[in-house]
Amino acid sequence: MGIDWQESGGFVAISLLVIAFVLTLAGFETIAGYEVLSAGQTAFGFLAAGNFSLGVLSAGIFSVGVFSVGVFSVGIFSIGIFAIGPFAFGMYAVGFYATQRYVSPSEQSP
Repeated sequence: MGIDWQESGGFVAISLLVIAFVLTLAGFETIAGYEVLSAGQTAFGFLAAGNFSLGVLSAGIFSVGVFSVGVFSVGIFSIGIFAIGPFAFGMYAVGFYATQRYVSPSEQSP
């Protein structure tokens, strides 16, 4: 039974969430000067959520990280309307393995 590398992204994301959970329960608030859990207008940390976020797992309008989700997202695994990265998923995606979705207009012009 071989490993299906196409489905490994979910396992890595869940593993990183578990690591953040364990670090939080153990009482670690920062790693190398960055917060483990960070939230706000601008968020920088291991698990970051905010309008402008930078982290390993980041979510926000403008997000940058290994796993990033947002309207404008840049990362190895990025999901958003405008996504840039090796593995990008979105309406307008740019990357090595990019999945794009095109929306067709409701009315057809003659």
